[in-house]
Amino acid sequence: MQPFRIEIPQSDLDDLHRRLEHARWPDDEVPGAGWARGVPVGYLRELAEYWRTGFDWRAMESTLNQIPQFTTEIDGANVHFVHVRSPEPDATPLLITHGWPGSFVEFMDVIGPLTDPRAHGGDPADAFHVVIPAMPGFGFSGPTRAAGWDVERVARAWKELMGRLGYDRYVAQGGDWGMLVSLELGLIAPEHVAGVHLNMLVTFPPEDPAEMAGLSEADMGRLGKLLHFDLELSAHMKLMATRPQTVAYALTDSPLGQLAWLVERYLEWTDSHLVPEEAVDRDRLLAIVTLYWLTATAGSSAQIYYESTDRTNQNLAARWAGPWPLTVPAGVAVFPHDIAPPIRRFAEQILPTLTHWSEFERGGHFAAFEEPDLYVQDVRTFARSLKQS
Repeated sequence: MQPFRIEIPQSDLDDLHRRLEHARWPDDEVPGAGWARGVPVGYLRELAEYWRTGFDWRAMESTLNQIPQFTTEIDGANVHFVHVRSPEPDATPLLITHGWPGSFVEFMDVIGPLTDPRAHGGDPADAFHVVIPAMPGFGFSGPTRAAGWDVERVARAWKELMGRLGYDRYVAQGGDWGMLVSLELGLIAPEHVAGVHLNMLVTFPPEDPAEMAGLSEADMGRLGKLLHFDLELSAHMKLMATRPQTVAYALTDSPLGQLAWLVERYLEWTDSHLVPEEAVDRDRLLAIVTLYWLTATAGSSAQIYYESTDRTNQNLAARWAGPWPLTVPAGVAVFPHDIAPPIRRFAEQILPTLTHWSEFERGGHFAAFEEPDLYVQDVRTFARSLKQS
């Protein structure tokens, strides 16, 4: 394992600024379309100009380098990870896995409270040793050129990583792809995983219509969000699950394309209505976009969609649907503006060891980024329940 510091060559930043300055813009926007047909030109022009002239990468780089980071080779992949040990000797190891389009950057505000609750007004008994790896193909864990990095292989790599760090028993936490990796880890390593905490769970409607009887209006609304996601917001999934290499050319060559591709997700999947900055900090958002750009991992990060799809019928949803026959406790934090908040009745059918369920009134897909206090609170509560059982 080697310590890691982010040190981006100035020539790479100069190239980014040059490309933004000379970007070729479309002039065919339909008047009054807003976000309905994609990212509005006016919004993206202003954001791209701020990225070029206002966003201070060097300041962000300095801030990120204050977080202890490392790299190690696992199963042929170079894995970048954050590892922050708590000052509390009896802290619980916590393995956090991000999703797409995610990064360790989205967890910056929760690392301190999780590792050192005493310094943040909390109970030192709730302390964690925090490990946040970047999945192979993402950010500084990429790009990767090997096939086969599906969620099960990532989970096996995480098992190896935690063993190398000396953690025999730990809590696995995740959302988006991190949800699937955490669940897989709970399946393959129950002797090491004390519990699985999720800030996302997809619950598909059952095949038997009779099981739909008695659903509340709120639950029907959640099914409506799932349908809306399937019909309107999931085009990226189909594209990356079938032709990730083709996606790579446009996003690796055009920072404007990379910016639009990611920013749209942060508008549609967060607790925001007009612009993503209603839910997330603009500079942190641009830091995530910049990391994808500087590491040229738009294509390699898309490969997990391809690898985790049932290739016989192109069914990506099958991987998400469960059931998940865990033998370890599971907890779910429900944020109302996630892409498809789960329904508890159905969740209990696919997660037989569900012991913890929280519902919040605000927040979306990127829980730690949008609502760090709520995220920390729920992870602590779940971990506390494991100690009491």
